[in-house]
Amino acid sequence: MLYPLPVVMVSVADESGKTNIITIAWAGTVCTNPPMVSISVRPERYSYPILQRTREFVINLTTRELVYAADYCGVKSGRDVDKFAALGLTAVAAEKVKAPLIGESPVNLECQVKQVQRLGSHDLFLAEVAAVHADQRYMDAHHKFHLEQAEPVVYSHGAYLLCGEQLGTFGYSVRRRPERKRT
Repeated sequence: MLYPLPVVMVSVADESGKTNIITIAWAGTVCTNPPMVSISVRPERYSYPILQRTREFVINLTTRELVYAADYCGVKSGRDVDKFAALGLTAVAAEKVKAPLIGESPVNLECQVKQVQRLGSHDLFLAEVAAVHADQRYMDAHHKFHLEQAEPVVYSHGAYLLCGEQLGTFGYSVRRRPERKRT
């Protein structure tokens, strides 16, 4: 019942260079220094043995523009279809890993697997982030990234939802408010 979850498109490439995209809702940040993330994947998924052998992947954030592709990549198997071609997505060469970036995604995290933990229905792939790519369209003059402008998507109980309005910023609950002048 820990919802909503980020829904991400994870791209992989096998040893021969054949690519695939798998949709993952069980993904998250686990450490700042070194930067690390995790994804959980069922062993019967087509991308699982690729992840096991290559020990690398790219997390591509999903937006309103990519929600159809995210759903498609979650229900269609890479055994049967080239998802990049079927969806007209752009495979962009990564800097540190062989798995491609999805060019249409506003944020791509190149990841190198450090550990695989067998858990039960899913195995956890713990990975260090080797490189980060952010679409410059969402960068302001002060070099702050505005992902909200890309309309990120989350997943909850079988539904894809847009992220809502900003309600505060980190630490706003304890910031001193300016005193009002009395008249």
